[in-house]
Amino acid sequence: MPEQARAVFISDLHLGTPGCQAEALLEFLKATPSDTLYLVGDIIDGWQLRRRWYWPQAHNDVVQKLLRHARKGNRVVFVPGNHDEFARQFIGHQFGGIEVLDEAVHQLADGRRLWITHGYYFDGVIQCAKWLAYLGDNLYEFTLRLNRYLNHWRGRMGLPYWSLSAYLKHKVKKALNYVTDFEVAVANEARRRGHHGVVCGHIHRAEMRDIGGILYCNDGDWVESRSALVEHADGRLELMYWGAVQPVVADKVKTTMVVT
Repeated sequence: MPEQARAVFISDLHLGTPGCQAEALLEFLKATPSDTLYLVGDIIDGWQLRRRWYWPQAHNDVVQKLLRHARKGNRVVFVPGNHDEFARQFIGHQFGGIEVLDEAVHQLADGRRLWITHGYYFDGVIQCAKWLAYLGDNLYEFTLRLNRYLNHWRGRMGLPYWSLSAYLKHKVKKALNYVTDFEVAVANEARRRGHHGVVCGHIHRAEMRDIGGILYCNDGDWVESRSALVEHADGRLELMYWGAVQPVVADKVKTTMVVT
């Protein structure tokens, strides 16, 4: 039996899109049971589903897995993001034991408090020009399609999974500046609220680092990096990558690459 973690944080699954790596996610959830599972936004991609319906059996299986996790007595918390903003009308309610909250606070084993938020409030594009966000979403979807094509051939050649879009983000200066601005803004808000750290998603870039005395954690995504943040039973925090080539190339953080 795998060790039961204190908490697992995942976000940006984007169920309802071809880019969602549902099979890999199911493997990860089976191998990483937890007392508390935080779904940190963009779990279902309502934007894409409104354009084109896509819902294979594997996406049903993910939803059923999450519901079973709650039925077994484990806490499951869903904090909606921008792609699943339709769920915000259900904040304060439960569905099959899954709590829908605007935000949450998780207390680590050592007593530190982490603020849980998807993070899209800190994205100026989302807040000020939604049409631009939709345009960027279309371009991003094209990158993911190209990424799937490349990894299909990499797999046939016996090469491991590799994220094209994550690579581009690390090479484009403007993207790096955007990521840095986002991380600092989220960390500053966590400090203003009196928390020791923050866990968020949204930008599809897994990270764990100190920003001015605040522990900034981004659990990444399940369309590119296949990453999650895990608090182990002994209180250790760790970024885990499931069967993937680690996309983070700059900052030195503790990570684990799990090869399946």
